[in-house]
Amino acid sequence: MAKHVEYEKVGSDYLEHRQLKRGAAGWVLLAGLGVSYVISGDFAGWNFGLAQGGWGGLLVATILMGAMYTCMVFGLAELAAALPVAGAGYGFARRALGPLGGFATGVAILVEYAIAPAAIVVFIGDYVQALGLFGLTSSWPVYLVCYAIFVGVHLYGVGEALRLMFVITGVAVVALIAFVVGMVGRFDADKLFDIGDGSFLPFGVTGALGALVYGIWFFLAVEGVPLAAEEARDPKKDMPRGIIGAMLVLLVFAAAILVFAPGGAGSAALMSSGNPLPEAVRAAYGGDNALAQVVNYVGLAGLVASFFSIIFAYSRQLFALSRAGYLPRWLSKTGKRKTPYLALIVPGTVGFVLAAILKSGATLINVAVFGAALSYVLMMVSHIVLRVREPGLARPYRTPGGVVTTGVALVLAVAAVVATFFVDELAAGITAGIVVVALAYFWFYSRHHLVAAAPEEEFAAIAQAEQELKD
Repeated sequence: MAKHVEYEKVGSDYLEHRQLKRGAAGWVLLAGLGVSYVISGDFAGWNFGLAQGGWGGLLVATILMGAMYTCMVFGLAELAAALPVAGAGYGFARRALGPLGGFATGVAILVEYAIAPAAIVVFIGDYVQALGLFGLTSSWPVYLVCYAIFVGVHLYGVGEALRLMFVITGVAVVALIAFVVGMVGRFDADKLFDIGDGSFLPFGVTGALGALVYGIWFFLAVEGVPLAAEEARDPKKDMPRGIIGAMLVLLVFAAAILVFAPGGAGSAALMSSGNPLPEAVRAAYGGDNALAQVVNYVGLAGLVASFFSIIFAYSRQLFALSRAGYLPRWLSKTGKRKTPYLALIVPGTVGFVLAAILKSGATLINVAVFGAALSYVLMMVSHIVLRVREPGLARPYRTPGGVVTTGVALVLAVAAVVATFFVDELAAGITAGIVVVALAYFWFYSRHHLVAAAPEEEFAAIAQAEQELKD
């Protein structure tokens, strides 16, 4: 057993009330889930990086973050196939870094996934208001309806939710393709550089570093695919295929949107927009038209897809941490349809309140990105530690390049953590504060009340027993 932690005995029915539905997703649905997590980042959020670093700065940031995510995805594909548990990143770090490192990783991921939907729902409100729907003068009713409907679908069942997400994501993909095709003929390279002094890096290297936060938005949350490991049909095969397939699609979309949106409309026109793609079409064509309306209406599907799918992600991360006793155990109970209902409802309530109070997608992005970048550092360290310490661990899939690949991701993730302080010290400080408070809770309470029967703890116990036999 791990040092400095204590395990409590639980009843034989403890895990019976904390069961997820097995075999609900094959690799195609998992790849769709990965794209669904992220696709809202193509519709809104990335464009704030134009104000931070100009088009050149955002381009550099996106290339660096694309490299980071690609390298990280290869590492996570290996870890997810070797350790297929609902805790995903927390489970990987628990095995490599012990209970404290595992919990710190899990909390950082939970911050990312609980806050990201709040940012996305603000963008959904912006798109709805831009369409003039329902005569709304405030967006909070939109936030409430979105949370109520899509948390409700997840409560109904994971299989149904994943299939619906796949359909919504497909609609959003069609909108992105239509947008790119419509903007190709309007592309003008000079429009890319209409911010500041017109140079490639109008705000220098510092601006490019600050833009890392928004370059991340093209890929943020794809690492959540392994959270579905306990609900996959064959996680050893499906996890690598699903997460790598999703990443390839996202790289193509990121390149297309970054070039043709500001290239058709001008970077200055988009740098502070809450609905940049429809505004790009209107700016490029000199007014409203059918394409702008299509992208605006159907673009809601992209935002909804990510909002919908990240709700799945936060519920599984909270479920796993609660099931193992790191967070209050009552949060991990599942209902008759094998869905963790409290893990869905509680973060959803918090997200709605934050969105309604702050009403700032940019601020919420910064909080989510800090949590994400911190978790990336810890997950890549975990991959490297396990490669060195447990070379004999069964790895159905192995990362191309091994620790060199995840080492590249680690360096870039550290840079992303630093970048969050350049962009928004308050948001970074708030996130760091949440992590510190959570770690204090662990140290003074939950480490004395862990559940040995939880899968992540069993994996760690087996590894420790094997190591003791070798010693």
